[in-house]
Amino acid sequence: MSTTTATAPSQINPRLIVPFVNSVRQVFATMVQVPTTVERPTVKGSPAPSYDVSSIIGFSGEVVGSVVLSFQLSAAAKVVESFAGVAMEPNSPDFADAIGELANMVAGAAKKDLGATASISTPSVVMGAGHVIARLSDVPCVVIPVKTPVGDFAVEVSIKTVMKVA
Repeated sequence: MSTTTATAPSQINPRLIVPFVNSVRQVFATMVQVPTTVERPTVKGSPAPSYDVSSIIGFSGEVVGSVVLSFQLSAAAKVVESFAGVAMEPNSPDFADAIGELANMVAGAAKKDLGATASISTPSVVMGAGHVIARLSDVPCVVIPVKTPVGDFAVEVSIKTVMKVA
């Protein structure tokens, strides 16, 4: 059975989105020490390109799908500097590791509040303007826009709960 795009937004469970809003606020306040303004989440209607730097975390178990933290390159550089305490070149392996670790902390903090048993993958980092992240076709993608004094980023949540198999 397949779903159409017209019915996809009705499948969004707010209980799967709120933990990510809360985890972004918590992680950026405590670990990055950059204030955030989380704006109203919206449904991403097409696989439009993300920002320049994206870290992808996969979910498996009772929650499946993916979560992406996607940054403007300039914002990513400033966030990494604040997080790591030192400026890093974007082509540095440590830069990608720092972006991946931020996504890992956001996903991990949200995971505990999802109300289901889930595992998260090791983060993958994609860099380059105009990249597109492929997602599960039957799961809507909710974009949580975040504004900071150092630049904007987005959290793209594309997850769903699945029934336990006895």
